[in-house]
Amino acid sequence: MESIVAGPERRERLTAEIMERTGINEAMIENLVHGFYAKVRADVVLGPIFEARIRDWEPHLAQMCAFWSSVALMTGRYHGTPMAKHLPLPVDADHFDRWLELFEQTAREICPPEAEAHFVERARRIAASLELGIAGTHGVMLGNGERFRRNQAGAK
Repeated sequence: MESIVAGPERRERLTAEIMERTGINEAMIENLVHGFYAKVRADVVLGPIFEARIRDWEPHLAQMCAFWSSVALMTGRYHGTPMAKHLPLPVDADHFDRWLELFEQTAREICPPEAEAHFVERARRIAASLELGIAGTHGVMLGNGERFRRNQAGAK
């Protein structure tokens, strides 16, 4: 009979299985995060939103590497509140679409197919969750398949 594995051992096993299946490792995550945010910073839609809020990019990039390590590899490295950080941002569906477009483009350029699919699936879930949360703070309850447009809430 197999013994029950709990805590850190279980996390390590999950991480190892994901790494084996996808080829994702910390170096790939770092390349993805740095490549993606280079695109974001140069982007006419997203760049100004980030530049208005992030003064020192190195700590932000390190935090994003920890975030994606936790999301993609289940490492538990990230300890933050992404929803709380995103709720006050002046963004809507168009911003999330652009974010996903740049993320997916970067993942395609940097990752092998299995890793790309793994990252993109999670990025899409994250974007949908954040968009839903932001809509809710503006009094908009999104139905299945609906998108948040700032003008529909009278938001600025």
